[in-house]
Amino acid sequence: MLLIFTHKITNRLTYTAKQLFEKILGIEVIFTTKVEDFIKHTGPKLTYSKQPLQNEFFIRSNDLLFEQGINDLEIKVNDWNGIPCFFATDEKSAIPYDIFSASFFLLSRYEEYLPHVKDGVGRFPAKESIAFQHKFLELPVVDLWAYQLLELLEARFPDMSYGGKTYSCTPIVNVTTSHSYAHRGLARSFGGLLMDLGSFRIRKMFRRFSVLLGFRKDPFDNFYALVDIHKKFPTKSMFFFQFAKYSTHDKNISPNNNKFRYLIKSIADYSIVSLSTSFLSSTNTAVLKEEKQQLSNLINRPINYSRLRYNRVNVPLTYRTLIETEFTDDFSMGYTHEIGFRAGTCTPFYFYDINMEVRQPLKVHPFAMHDYALQQYKSKEEVYSKMDGIYNVVSKVNGGLIMVFSNELLGGNHKINWMELYQSLLRRYYV
Repeated sequence: MLLIFTHKITNRLTYTAKQLFEKILGIEVIFTTKVEDFIKHTGPKLTYSKQPLQNEFFIRSNDLLFEQGINDLEIKVNDWNGIPCFFATDEKSAIPYDIFSASFFLLSRYEEYLPHVKDGVGRFPAKESIAFQHKFLELPVVDLWAYQLLELLEARFPDMSYGGKTYSCTPIVNVTTSHSYAHRGLARSFGGLLMDLGSFRIRKMFRRFSVLLGFRKDPFDNFYALVDIHKKFPTKSMFFFQFAKYSTHDKNISPNNNKFRYLIKSIADYSIVSLSTSFLSSTNTAVLKEEKQQLSNLINRPINYSRLRYNRVNVPLTYRTLIETEFTDDFSMGYTHEIGFRAGTCTPFYFYDINMEVRQPLKVHPFAMHDYALQQYKSKEEVYSKMDGIYNVVSKVNGGLIMVFSNELLGGNHKINWMELYQSLLRRYYV
């Protein structure tokens, strides 16, 4: 057990310290504002304030964890033993940066509350982030900071015990378009045929006819092949199905289609199945509740997990909507077209609502890679090189490597055989 003395116990401080020590390192932490209690404590302890009390392990605090609301912050990123860090301290501090404030800045997505220009579908762009701009997006810096702090604490308190977590690999299959041609109804199939004809896409016309006439399997229908792959690796696989009405951004099969319904029920026999929300439902609580309840009724089990259309997380409103509709976990924290750690961590954390200054009961599971981010690479070797680097740093801090794939890319016609690549990545990174 680690005792932290501070001049003021705030929600921000307890949230951040518990994430670093309890969730990442497995060290129980308690807080005090009483000097006499701190002096009497014989176990590991540190002071987090502006000035040390005596000669204890001291981290000089930035003001961030004792403020409220959003303020304009001046952030200068430098280096701490090879790892980028910010919020510099002074020579009295045992470490050169206030990693509590830096961790809170990243975990709370503080920068996403600040003014920024959203992309075409209303997302916070990766290029707006401090991690992208300072080239540490591919590092789970919060976890790395925690382990560097642990080394210093162990040197000061050799008898300190800690538990921590173990490395895990979780493949996610995101299904927003379950079939390319099949089960789409007469009107949509005829409309697609006319579009192919108008654009002179003769090969696509042929494939469409072949599927509709039953001579060929739909290219996106690779679900049972994925189930067979997952059986080879005793890891937790997850399928997120969109179960929404047709709209401009949501063009999956109708939730009333019996073959589509049977597919979802059969996949739920082998894997975790949950909801990939529609574009509309991210801002419409009534629609989200309806999608959630209908999918729950279909598979006869609660729907607790969510993935947002286009990974469209707009803090804090999106997460408030998920909480209101009683989701417990979300798997949308990441960038669709950039590999790395949007919140600076590979450890699940709870959403902290800065406007309300409270930790909310929604657990956020950050993913490191969406398959669309891999399309920029021309060969399997380039993909392996990039992903090996991610795996190495995640396993080093006993984190979770979450990879998001879509059945569309896995079933598409590309130079790289994505299904083979998917299986090889699981073989490579499952431990």
